[in-house]
Amino acid sequence: MSHHQIPKTQKAAVLISHDAPIQIKHDYPVKQPEELAPGECLVKMNCTGVCHTDLHARKGDWPLASKLPLVGGHEGVGNVVAIGAHTVDSPIKVGDRVGIKWLADSCLQCEQCRKGLEQCCAKCKLSGYTVDGTFQEYVVSYVHHVTPIPEKLGSEEAASFLCAGVTVYRALKYSQTKPGDWIVLPGAGGGLGHLAVQYAVHAFGLRVVAVDTGAEKKDLCLKLGAEKWIDFRETKDLVKDIQEAAGGEGPHAALVSAASGSAYEQAVEYLRPGGCLLVVGLPAKAQINAPIFWTVVKSISIIGSYVGNRQDAREALDIAALGKVKCHLEVKPLASLSEVYEGMEQGKVAGRVVLNMDSE
Repeated sequence: MSHHQIPKTQKAAVLISHDAPIQIKHDYPVKQPEELAPGECLVKMNCTGVCHTDLHARKGDWPLASKLPLVGGHEGVGNVVAIGAHTVDSPIKVGDRVGIKWLADSCLQCEQCRKGLEQCCAKCKLSGYTVDGTFQEYVVSYVHHVTPIPEKLGSEEAASFLCAGVTVYRALKYSQTKPGDWIVLPGAGGGLGHLAVQYAVHAFGLRVVAVDTGAEKKDLCLKLGAEKWIDFRETKDLVKDIQEAAGGEGPHAALVSAASGSAYEQAVEYLRPGGCLLVVGLPAKAQINAPIFWTVVKSISIIGSYVGNRQDAREALDIAALGKVKCHLEVKPLASLSEVYEGMEQGKVAGRVVLNMDSE
């Protein structure tokens, strides 16, 4: 079903190989409504966020192989323009504004799906990785996994909550903390980190020690509610400084969103007894080198938290729609994608970048 005139071709940012430059094509094919399988929908993109995961897909440096050629992207917001024939019990309709996340689809029947770990489904499809994603004007997605966007939330702001927001929100839910506890956020000035600062303070009542580098990120973190700031390039003793900043005993939890192995290395040292290390940022080949003795003696929990499920996404967006969490973002055209990746690699992107699909 469709009430929208669907073109045969579209604009898309296409990765042919990991060694080749990204090509902005204007003749990339659009799947037509009659070609949609039951359960599929076609979404006309308004905008899409750019995530560090997209950079890993572009470089091909993760152990999980992506498809090639590939249209990346997994933080897209747009309107449903068609739904596959014979789709049963669709929770969305043509015209609805929805978000497309990293988890494009899952079977919804296996043990992991039934437990709310849909992102760990063996049959899952990943937007902008195993299926084409949101760096294009029209995206094929799946009716049971797109996320309705709250009316009060603008599309460009909503985009980044679909991955960065839901990822840190879910991790905080499982951080074993209570209001008034201290949490340290390495990478606090980045795309995930600056949202983690706000969710920690406004949704969970936590006290935040922000760790990152640079004056712009310092100003951003303190403005968003962090109580303490530590520049990892300026400190002479990071462990000691974090412990002193968090009441002298160290934080109750650490949520590492930085895509750097070094950010994990000292967490067990600075966490207070009973503390929780939340593993979120995904450097390509780094290991967690936690001393077993102190992990046991200090009763440290280490929890891997991978994006979020459908309910996590709705909760994260609802909190943002209340105005509790704001995304610090810069809007650019799709053609600037390669330039955005360069900024990410150099650590120069404070907050988030969103690509507007209508601008040139």
